[in-house]
Amino acid sequence: MKKPMEIQDRQYDTESEGGGSVRSRVTFSGPLSGPLSGPLTSKGTNRNNNSSSKRSTRFNGDGDDDDDEELVEITLDVRDDSVSIQEIKGADQETALLASQLERRAPNRLSSRLRQVSQELKRVASRTSSSRRFNPKVDRSKSTAARALQGLQFINKNVGNEGWAAIEKRFDQLAADGRLPRTRFGQCIGMNESKEFAGELFDALARRRGITTGSVSKVELKEFWEQISDQGFDARLQTFFDMVDKNADGRITEEEVREIISLSASANKLSKIQEHADEYAALIMEELDPDGLGFIELHNLEMLLLQAPMESTTNLVTDSRKLSQLLSQKLVPTKEPNPIKRSVRKLTYFIEDNWKRIWVLLLWLSICAALFTWKFLQYKHRYVYHVMGYCVCTAKGAAETLKFNMALILLPVCRNTITFLRGRTKLGAIVPFNDNVNFHKVIAAGIAVGVGLHAGAHLTCDFPRLLHASYAKYAPLKKYFGSKKPDNYWWFVKGTEGWTGVVMVVLMAVAFTLAQPWFRRNRVNLPSFLKRLTGFNAFWYSHHLFVIVYGLFIAHGYCLYLTKEWYKKTTWMYLAVPVLLYACERLIRAFRSGYKKVQILKVAVYPGNVLALQMSRPQGFRYSSGQYIFVNCSDVSPFQWHPFSLTSAPGDDYISVHIRTLGDWTSQLKTIFSKVCQPPSVDQSGLLRADIARGDHRPSMPRILIDGPYGAPAQDYKNYDVLLLVGLGIGATPLISIVKDVLNNIKLKKDIENGIAENGINNTNNNNKRRPFAVKRAYFYWVTREQGSFEWFRGVMNEVAENDRDHVIELHNYCTSVYEEGDARSALITMLQSLQHAKNGVDIVSGTRVKTHFARPNWRAVFKRVAINHSNQRVGVFYCGAPGLTGQLRELSLDFSRKTSTKFDFHKENF
Repeated sequence: MKKPMEIQDRQYDTESEGGGSVRSRVTFSGPLSGPLSGPLTSKGTNRNNNSSSKRSTRFNGDGDDDDDEELVEITLDVRDDSVSIQEIKGADQETALLASQLERRAPNRLSSRLRQVSQELKRVASRTSSSRRFNPKVDRSKSTAARALQGLQFINKNVGNEGWAAIEKRFDQLAADGRLPRTRFGQCIGMNESKEFAGELFDALARRRGITTGSVSKVELKEFWEQISDQGFDARLQTFFDMVDKNADGRITEEEVREIISLSASANKLSKIQEHADEYAALIMEELDPDGLGFIELHNLEMLLLQAPMESTTNLVTDSRKLSQLLSQKLVPTKEPNPIKRSVRKLTYFIEDNWKRIWVLLLWLSICAALFTWKFLQYKHRYVYHVMGYCVCTAKGAAETLKFNMALILLPVCRNTITFLRGRTKLGAIVPFNDNVNFHKVIAAGIAVGVGLHAGAHLTCDFPRLLHASYAKYAPLKKYFGSKKPDNYWWFVKGTEGWTGVVMVVLMAVAFTLAQPWFRRNRVNLPSFLKRLTGFNAFWYSHHLFVIVYGLFIAHGYCLYLTKEWYKKTTWMYLAVPVLLYACERLIRAFRSGYKKVQILKVAVYPGNVLALQMSRPQGFRYSSGQYIFVNCSDVSPFQWHPFSLTSAPGDDYISVHIRTLGDWTSQLKTIFSKVCQPPSVDQSGLLRADIARGDHRPSMPRILIDGPYGAPAQDYKNYDVLLLVGLGIGATPLISIVKDVLNNIKLKKDIENGIAENGINNTNNNNKRRPFAVKRAYFYWVTREQGSFEWFRGVMNEVAENDRDHVIELHNYCTSVYEEGDARSALITMLQSLQHAKNGVDIVSGTRVKTHFARPNWRAVFKRVAINHSNQRVGVFYCGAPGLTGQLRELSLDFSRKTSTKFDFHKENF
C-alpha cells in the first residue's frame, strides 16, 4: 500500500547570541526512495531578532507500510545570508557530495532560502532513488575522469579566461543601478557569440538560487562566476543539468531535451540539427530511458558523458596519444636564446625552402641589371649624354629592361607549355613551375618600375633639358629631332613616340590596378556606379587590353628619337618568340575547346553557394588528379574562361567541377543552372538538382565548353608514398580528386585480386600501361565553416568508408562553426554525435559515415602523428585554401623535417 508524502514540522527551543545574526537550525529527514513534492511549511516562526526557531522537517516518501524506511538526515544552519550543512546522517558518499552543494549564499528572505533548500533536497532524493532503481555503475577510472574534465567547460580560452577582475570591470560598465540584466550576462562573462545560450545559463544559475528578478547584483554575479568556473566535473555536470531541467524537479523530460538540442544547435550554427531536434531528442530518451519512465536524471547524463565518447574513440587515436608521448619533448617548439644563431637558423630554413625561387629571381634580377647597365653605359658614351645627362641613360636602361620583361611576362601564362615541361621533363626538380602565376606578378612589378623610370626620366628630366638647351648644344641633335628645336611639351606628345607611350601607360595602369585583389575580389567599398567597374569581369577584360598594349609597344619601340637604323630597333626581336608561342597557345586552346564538347550529366546546387557540374568525358581527355580546366559558358559570356579544379578522378568515366559563387561570372552561372534544376528527392543531397542520367527530368541545359587540363602543384602527389592533404572550404576540390584516385586504385586492386580486372591496365585508358601506384597512405583534413559544406562531397566520404577496408585513406572533417570539443555549448552535440554514430553509423554534423571534429585542428599534433607513423619516409603535404594557413603548415613541414626522420615536402595550390 502506498501512502502519500507527509510533512512534519517540529518546534525547538531557540537561542541567539546578543546582537548576533539570527539563525535557524533546520533538520530535514526523510526516505530517499521516491520523488519529493509538496510545499515546505513551518509553524511558530519567532520573528524576534534575538531568537530563532530550530525546526526539523521529515519527508515521508512513498513506500510500503511494512517496509522499514531508509532515512537520510541533513542538518542545516540557516542564517540571514547563507545556508550551511551541520551534519549528514545515513547518506552514502555520492549523496553527501550532492548535499554539500547546498552551501551557497541564499537570498535574504527566509521563504526563498527554504524554497532553495527544498529544491536541492528533491534533487538529492531523486538522484538517490533513481540510483537504487537502476543501480548504474559509471566508470570513474582515470581515463574517463580525465576525459570528462575536458568536457562541459563553461570557461575556456575564449570565454571568461581573463578572470573575475575583468568580469567585475565589465559588470561596472554594463550594470544599471547596481544590477546586471539577463540580456547583458553573456557580454559580461565574455560569451558574446552565444547570447541565447548565455541567457539559458543565467536562468539555470538564477533558478538554483531562487532569483526571479531577471537581474543580479555583483555579489550574486560572483556566485554565478564561482559556479561556472568550478573545475570539478560534478559541478559542471550539475550546472549543465540545471540548464536542461527548467522546472528544477531533478528530472529531464523529452521536451526539455528537445529545447536544449535546439539551443545547442543554434549556438553552433547547425541548422540541420535544429530541423531534426525531435528525432534526436527521441534518440537520447531511447538511450537513457530504456524503461520508458518519460524522464532522465543526473546520473544518466553523467553516464552518457563519461562513457559514450570513449566508445566512439578509435584505437588509432588512442595509439596516437601514446605514441606522441615518445616525441613530446623532442618536438616541443623551442626558441633559440642567441639572436645571431636564431637569425642564421631562420635564414637557413628560408633558403632550404625557397632555393628554387631564389635562383630564378636572382637570375632574372641579374639579367635586368645587366641589360640596364649595358644600355646605360652605351648612351653615356654618346653625344646626347652631354645635353640630357644621366637622365637619358636611365630612360634607355629602363627601356631595355622593359623590352625583356614585356617578352618574359608571357611565358608564365603559356599553360600548355608549362604543363608539358612539368609532366614530361625533369625541369620540375629545379624550376618552380608551381609559382608561374606569382612569377608573372613579379615581372609585372618589374614592368611597373621600368615604366616609372623610363617615363619619369623622359618627362621630368630629358625633355626639359632639351627644351632649355642652347642652339649650339642642340645642333648635333637636329638629325634626331629636326632642324627646329622643340619649343614645348606638346611637340613630344603629338609624335608617334609620344602618344603611343602615353596610351600604353594609361592602359597598363588600368590593367595593373584592376588586377589587385582588392578590386578583383570586390573588397573595396566603392560607390555603386564605381562598383560595376571592378570585380573579376573588369579584371578579365582589362587584362585583354594587352593586345592593344603590345601593338603600341612595337610601334613605340620602332619610332625612336635617337635610333634610326632598323637593326638597332630591337623591340620586335625581344617579342618575336614569346608572342608567337603565346599566339600558338591561344590557337590551341580555341581549337581544343571547339572539339572537346561536353554534355551536362548532373547539376547540383549545394549550401554555401556551390554549384556542382558533372559532364561527359571527351574522347581522349586524359588528366591527373589535382589538375584544373577552364570553363566557358556562352550564356554568361562567350569570351570569358574561368579555371576550376577537377573533382573527378582519372578513373572516372565523367569529369566534374565544384564552383563556389564568389564573383559576378560565377553568380550568373549558378543562376542560369538553378533555373533548370528541381528540389532533390529524399535520397539526394543538395538544394536543387538536375540528373539527366536518370531520365526523369531532361531540361535544356546551357552550353558548356572546357579547355585543358592544365598542371597544378597538387598533381605531384604521385611522387609520394604518404600524403597529408589539407583543404579549407572549397579549397578541398583538387584534394578530393586525389582521394578519389587513391580510392579507385583500391577498387582496382580488389578487382585484380578477384580476377575481374587485368593487372596494370587502366580501365578508362585501356591503351596505356599504368605505372605502379605509389601512394600507400593518405590523410585528408577538410576544414570548413558551414555544416552544409559537407554535402558537397558526401558521396565520396561514404564511398571511402565503404570500400577502404585496409584504412589506406584516413578522413578528418572539421566544422569550425561548432565550439571546440569540451566547450559546454557543444557538449550535447558531442553526446548526440556519439549516440547517432554508434546506432546508425552516420555523423549528425556531416551526414556521412565520417565523424566530424569541432573547431580547428591542432596542426602540430597532426604532423607529430604522421611523423611517428611514417618514420624514414617522405610525406607530401598538399594545401589548398586561404593564404592564412600557408605559413604555419610550411613552418611545421620544415620543423618536423629537421627534428624527425620523416621528411615533409610542402606544396601550396594557387587559390
